[in-house]
Amino acid sequence: MKYTKEHEWLRVEGDLVVVGITEHAATALGDVVFVELPEPETMVSAGDEVCVIESVKAASDILAPVDGEIVAVNEALVDTPALVNEDPLGAAWFFKMKLDDLSVLDDLMDEDEYNEMIG
Repeated sequence: MKYTKEHEWLRVEGDLVVVGITEHAATALGDVVFVELPEPETMVSAGDEVCVIESVKAASDILAPVDGEIVAVNEALVDTPALVNEDPLGAAWFFKMKLDDLSVLDDLMDEDEYNEMIG
């Protein structure tokens, strides 16, 4: 897995990249009560706002970590936003992307670098 400074994780599955938020981020948010997902077949650039998460504490944006096309979204989060707190690294993925070049992931943090950042 790769990680961003915005507390997102990315996992390669075949020719797609699955994106979610880290356990650290989910804990900091508190109980998630609402998730707004992007539309599939949306082209995004790194840094674009693609999702909104609302918790009992605040609303937060999920940004596109890299350039690509969103090809699938996790509809289960719309019905059960608490999954973000229950299984942030597994069942609570937000969207899947198709990238032109997977090598852009090399610029992101690995787990050790991420853990060092969150200290």
